[in-house]
Formats: sequence, C-alpha cells, structure tokens
Amino acid sequence: MSYAVIKVGGKQYRVQEGERLLVDRLKTEAGKTFTPDVLLADGDLDSKAVVTAKVLDHVKGDKIRIGKYRPKNGYKKHTGFRASLTQIQIESIGAGKRTAAAPKPAPEAEKPTAPKADEAPRGLPREYAGMTVAQIGGAAPGWNRPMLEAALAYEQEHGKRKGALAAIQSALDAKEASS
Repeated sequence: MSYAVIKVGGKQYRVQEGERLLVDRLKTEAGKTFTPDVLLADGDLDSKAVVTAKVLDHVKGDKIRIGKYRPKNGYKKHTGFRASLTQIQIESIGAGKRTAAAPKPAPEAEKPTAPKADEAPRGLPREYAGMTVAQIGGAAPGWNRPMLEAALAYEQEHGKRKGALAAIQSALDAKEASS
C-alpha cells in the first residue's frame, strides 16, 4: 500500500489514498484541490511523487474549557477555545511533476568548486588534498623542505586549516633548527 509523508500548516502527516484528516485552517476554499509538500513517498526521500488533496470543509474543533480558581478569595474564571480546522481528503499519491513551481537548481557559475589536482603546487605530497589535519600533523615531520613549503603554500591558498598550518610550520621550524 502506498503512503507519503506530507507537510501541511507546519506539521507532518503520514497519509494514504482515501484518508481523511483534520489539519489547521487552510486558505484554500472548500471543494478545491491542492498539492501539499511531499517529504517522503514509500520510503524514498528523493521521490518526485505528487500528493493531491481535496478540501472537504472548514470546521471548528472540540471546545477546550479552561478554568482558573484561587482558593479563599472567591476568584473563579472560565474560558473556552475552539480551534479552526480544515477537513481534507487525500485523493491520490502518484509519481509525476508538481504543478507548482519547484525551486530551480543553482547555475553552474554559482556552484562552489573544489580545487583540482592540477591547481595544486608542484612538490606537494601525494594525495595531500584528501588528508585530514591529524594525518598532516603526523606525516609533516617526515617530508622534505620543498614538500613542506608546497604544502604551506597550498594551505594558505585553499584550505587555511589552522591545525594543518601549525603542523607544517612547526615541521619547517624543526628543519631549520636541524640544519
């Protein structure tokens, strides 16, 4: 049996075809159909499923009674509240495109790009771009001076990771002190 998780009025509901729900009041008129936001369909987050729902009626919820009382003062106050609700029926859950405008993907020019291996300075240690700060800190003392200088230049241009910069700089200082 197909199901979907939809978002209506800031709340999420798990629905199936033919199901009736009471949700917070919607601006859609009675008798009209609408397509709520689909968060999940049949366990698939990337689904392009469309759910259509029909507004059956606008109703009031059950009365909630609120009473205040203070002992020995004779103070009693009673109020009530009835929520404004909309009764909807799920007409269909199916694959397809939504009629409402979907957000457009970002243009190619605006997408952030990762530094390419070709852009890395010469003499950089093998697979340096994929190393973590801890791996750099452990491996830096074993690198020669040109490798350390290339790694420092790379970090200053691209990564700017404080831990990696500190590890490379301390390894360079140790090389200077030993020579």
